[in-house]
Amino acid sequence: MRWLKFTAAGKTSWGLIEGDKVFAVTGDPFGEWQKTAQSHALKDVKIELPLVPRTFYCVGLNYLKHLKEAADKAGTVPNVPDRPEIGYRAQNALIAHGEDVVIPSFATDKIHYEGELAVVIGKKAKHLTEADAMSCVFGYTIGNDVSERTWQKLDRGLWRSKNADTFKPMGPWIETDVDLDKMETVIRVNGKETGRFKTNDMIFGIVPFLVELTKYFTLWPGDVIWMGTDGASPDLRHGDVVEIGITGIGTLRNRFVREGQ
Repeated sequence: MRWLKFTAAGKTSWGLIEGDKVFAVTGDPFGEWQKTAQSHALKDVKIELPLVPRTFYCVGLNYLKHLKEAADKAGTVPNVPDRPEIGYRAQNALIAHGEDVVIPSFATDKIHYEGELAVVIGKKAKHLTEADAMSCVFGYTIGNDVSERTWQKLDRGLWRSKNADTFKPMGPWIETDVDLDKMETVIRVNGKETGRFKTNDMIFGIVPFLVELTKYFTLWPGDVIWMGTDGASPDLRHGDVVEIGITGIGTLRNRFVREGQ
């Protein structure tokens, strides 16, 4: 199933995408719901954020090529993690498919994308095991973990480099039926391919992260876990359009604009 949060005729609701139409749903996918007969052409609706997570988790350095490129730029030896580790992102940074990433006027030119698979949690979970970890997963969407790399190097944390307003596009919808092993992530800037990798070719996959996370935290319906990226990004400029496509889900598209231009 493909779940969409959309606005049409001034009303925002959940919907199910079937072909080129979206059918309005009463309720929500994490509880009781019912599909209605009301439909809209998908091209005519405003696509909203698929959800605002209660907790927004984000994995870093979870692909070998990305880790090596980061180490090469820093002039260090790649330090491959020996266990799953995770951080957080801020809700204020989230924007929907089709909305603009606004680069602050005083930011440097080192603005980069990171195309990521985002795991959407569907039910409360704690102390998961390898055998039952995937039982809490509702579906998947796409994230673009935008970074200002100069700030990232200067600061001891990621408070502004990754969490500035609009720096976390997510969407366009949530897909519940995917084949992780067949997924490929393809990234394009202004229509030109700039990155391609096997989505599930992670150092640590979804299951190890779910097991490790739930040793310490309770996962709740609507929480999201962004799973990291591979490869490197070019420096993004005012007017660039970044498209992140993942097999079986769709394409997240956002324009980058510099504040004041």
